[in-house]
Amino acid sequence: MLRPSILSGRRDRGGGDRVAEPVKARRLTDYEGLRLTQLVRRCRANRVRSCRATIFLASSSGTPVSAIARLLAADEDTVRDVVHAFNEKGLAALGPQWEGGRPRLISDDDIAFIVATALI
Repeated sequence: MLRPSILSGRRDRGGGDRVAEPVKARRLTDYEGLRLTQLVRRCRANRVRSCRATIFLASSSGTPVSAIARLLAADEDTVRDVVHAFNEKGLAALGPQWEGGRPRLISDDDIAFIVATALI
């Protein structure tokens, strides 16, 4: 059963838990605003940086996460993660922090053996 929450004015399910605050980027400095605007306008080669800059600008201006996700055809959780990263790291969050990928299945000793066998 849905019931109004006293704390937030919204409806919640069950035990009266508080509704989380909407995710929003912190206020931009003048330099950050200028740099992000330049990236959005000029950055055609690196799509990831351009999309992240758009997310930062839109979120700091008060646009809700759901609207940003629709605008960029992205998942709302991804937008939230990017905004949280910006709030923690600033412009350093523009670059994606992808892992190295699949772990190596062949060791250096195996490579040395293969090379030695091929040279015989």
